[in-house]
Amino acid sequence: MELLVEQIHINDAICVAVKNTRFDPSFPGKMKQVKGSYFSPAVKAWLMPYTKESWSLFKNVFEGVPVKKSIEYRPIITTEKTPRVILKNLVDTKASVPTVQLPEYFNRIEAPSSIPVNFGGNVDHLTIQYCTEKPDRVFLTVPQHRKDWKSFINQIPGKWWHAKEKLWSVPRTKEHFKAFQTFFGDNMVIDRAVPVVLLPQESTEVFHKRTDIITVHIHPKKPEHWCIDLPVALMTTHLSTLKNIHGRRWNSEWYIWEVPGTKLTKRFIEHHFSGLIAWTFQPEETIPERLQESAPTYQKQQTALILAKYEAAVTAMEQMLMLKRYSWRTIKSYKNSLRQFILYYNDTKPSQITRKQINDYIAQLIRNKHITESYQNQIACSIKIFYCEVLNQEEKVAGLVQAKRPQKIPQVLTEAEVSRLLRSVDNLKHRFILTMIYSAGLRLGELTKLRLTDIQIEEHRIFVRDAKGKKDRCTILAGKTEAMLRTYMACYQPIHWLIEGAYGGAYSDRSVQAIFTAAKERARINPLATVHTLRHSFATHLLEKGVDLRYIQDLLGHESSKTTEIYTHITKKSWDKIKSPLDDLDI
Repeated sequence: MELLVEQIHINDAICVAVKNTRFDPSFPGKMKQVKGSYFSPAVKAWLMPYTKESWSLFKNVFEGVPVKKSIEYRPIITTEKTPRVILKNLVDTKASVPTVQLPEYFNRIEAPSSIPVNFGGNVDHLTIQYCTEKPDRVFLTVPQHRKDWKSFINQIPGKWWHAKEKLWSVPRTKEHFKAFQTFFGDNMVIDRAVPVVLLPQESTEVFHKRTDIITVHIHPKKPEHWCIDLPVALMTTHLSTLKNIHGRRWNSEWYIWEVPGTKLTKRFIEHHFSGLIAWTFQPEETIPERLQESAPTYQKQQTALILAKYEAAVTAMEQMLMLKRYSWRTIKSYKNSLRQFILYYNDTKPSQITRKQINDYIAQLIRNKHITESYQNQIACSIKIFYCEVLNQEEKVAGLVQAKRPQKIPQVLTEAEVSRLLRSVDNLKHRFILTMIYSAGLRLGELTKLRLTDIQIEEHRIFVRDAKGKKDRCTILAGKTEAMLRTYMACYQPIHWLIEGAYGGAYSDRSVQAIFTAAKERARINPLATVHTLRHSFATHLLEKGVDLRYIQDLLGHESSKTTEIYTHITKKSWDKIKSPLDDLDI
């Protein structure tokens, strides 16, 4: 980087023009740190005030960068109203301009540049600005592609997202500034010249907020919803409780919480915010227990299903599997596997496909798509069932090769990791879901199918119906889980299912997976863990505590004891008695 500076006159005012002769993306970001500087399209250079204060800031920002005292400009001819620029090397030299010499502190700096090239820049830097309306906060502009920066800011206590201005704001403290310097380093630019102007918020016209108490208002646009204003003073103690309300949503325009106007919400507010709540209206007695589920505003775009020429074969196998009472997941998997097989030989009738063609199809999937052993066996089973049960051609698939399944050890969390995982969840309902899965060793589908009648509190057990393999079983209800269950029931009061959605009905599997993923990231545990890992951890921890393998098999619902024996390869029981022979060597 090498800078050229020159004195110019704009509207009878003296300014200093700065131009960089060597391209450097950090140059604009650094110039913004000089108070009063801006880029002039007419002059095609950066302009800063002709004052000692500006020059002092300029020297601090560009410390070690060579500076020269000449810039050659061409006259600018445009129809727009541009400032009158007079330089000593312009074509019109007859203009009567007072001669002003550059001060002595405009001396050339010979020291080499010591500023990193990646400092600031137009593309990849964090801009910090101030606002006169909120002097206790700083406003941050984050590039859209820097998701890691957004994640860092999202962890700062007291952060706010201003939707209209597209800015983040955080409390203006020394601790936050030091954290920014450590995390962003040279990618942080402070813009003191251009203050942030906040757009007027509708909330000041619609709601009368109070600073000492929680207020509940009628939603001005959604009559079936209410708005809850939580003051900043009560946020640290009551925000986590408010997030437990069914169907709550944050309104970034009004800075207020939207909640369903139901009896369930009313009971929750009166129970948990007793003495801290002020109603601006009187709720009617006819409000519903829950709101009816509305159609989603966004639906995931589904790809068009490519049907095979002989799609009737897929339909015939589907009917046969339904008669055999296979689960809908198995039917869906077998249908897709068979359809892809028939599409591969689309011009050949399925009854005329040979055994060699079947083997060639599976071999090319292994070679080209690198399918797993379990997927290979699934394809082979779907083809075998089709030819045996539908076409009665058992000889064609007799002895069809099945892949040898690898002996993999399941992922298991330590007890400390499970504790961190559960403590990282503030939402009562979400914590109860993860606690139930771990404490009883439940599968994901078993949890979402639990009814209220399946919980036998007096017997301290949970009755699991229609589990994997259409089998029923009983499992334990832990003491701590029972206490959390009573709090959960008093708070949410489910009607039929133990875990219900915001509009009633069974909770979705995808929602439970999203809860676990978010908790896993917050707790920073094994990133490969899934919801089913909690079930593996339940069995492993029981085995380490000395519980008999036969009891663990019954609690998990395994048909074969060999399935349960896999946890013996994970447990650390009696590992402290095992000594490596290396420890006995004299080395």
